[in-house]
Amino acid sequence: MEIDCGGDDPDLKEEMGKQLVDLLSEEMKLRERVSEEHIHHMNITFGEAKRVASQYQREAEKCNTATETCEQARERVEALLIKEKKVTSLWERRARQLRWEGF
Repeated sequence: MEIDCGGDDPDLKEEMGKQLVDLLSEEMKLRERVSEEHIHHMNITFGEAKRVASQYQREAEKCNTATETCEQARERVEALLIKEKKVTSLWERRARQLRWEGF
């Protein structure tokens, strides 16, 4: 025995069609809202990533500048040390020539 739930009733079919359209419309609105929230979240995340990347870039530039400054100072000190060794060698040679004690 089959139960007919008004499958032949045109008014019922029309009402069911309206409900289906309403459900589909509601589903589309929900998906649109979820998409908008997802896009909003992605935009926030992207903005934060750009900010952090910029901060790291600034820090890297500071490190590069500090490294260059240290390298320049090292080179100057190395040149001064070479000059100082030459002067020391000269004085030691003179001291030996003059037969100073300890040389």
